Amino acid sequence: MSATENAAAIRSFRVLEILAVAGRPMQLSEIVEQINLPKQTVHRIVKLLEAAWLIVQVSDSKKYECSARIRNFSVKVLMSSGSLAVARHALLSELVEQVQLNCNLTAISGHEIIYLDRAQHPAAIKLGLKPGSHVPMHCSASGKLLLSLLPKQRRDRLLHTLPLRARTSQSITQSDQLEAELARTRKRRYGISRHEHVEGMNAIAVPVSLGKNRICAAVAVQAFEEEKSFDQLMELMPQLQHTAQEIAQTFL
Repeated sequence: MSATENAAAIRSFRVLEILAVAGRPMQLSEIVEQINLPKQTVHRIVKLLEAAWLIVQVSDSKKYECSARIRNFSVKVLMSSGSLAVARHALLSELVEQVQLNCNLTAISGHEIIYLDRAQHPAAIKLGLKPGSHVPMHCSASGKLLLSLLPKQRRDRLLHTLPLRARTSQSITQSDQLEAELARTRKRRYGISRHEHVEGMNAIAVPVSLGKNRICAAVAVQAFEEEKSFDQLMELMPQLQHTAQEIAQTFL
């Protein structure tokens, strides 16, 4: 690769980085301001990235954001990032030993939640879920939490496109009800699912935060009623929050 090609690649990566860190759609002028390059140069980079489907223009606006292709790529990186992935799994396993239940590390992947990692306790009821598994966003504790903490524009777009299919009799299937639940979730900053994803199973989830308005994942614990009641599950919140804080250090 020539020096010119190398510089172009670095500049393109920098544009992607700016959009990813912003966590919201950005106008060309905003990107120019942050990257400190001529507007014409940034415009050319943006159009190349758009042609490669690495960024997309938000409908009915002149703003850009990272594409689903980039978001899916980032999830794959998180799942296979060597020593950091090992460190996250060790922290998740420690949590499992403390609470003696199955625990997950999750993130948003398109319209669903993906398990970045999962650790199971030998005595806990198995569900057949593993790293890489997808679960619905609207009826899982992690899904409702991460959805509630998205920037409003992206959250609203997802709300209007999510398939709100019933997984149990307790699943939320109306968009206005889900919106109200997300408002409550956003205020309390933890997610809950009470028999919404699997009959008889409760779950709670807390955010993995990299700073103000920068949520990258969630840590969740699940239990069937015969293992622990919902109130007993809520008593585990401090352990989950501590683990989430430690896991956050592996993302910095």
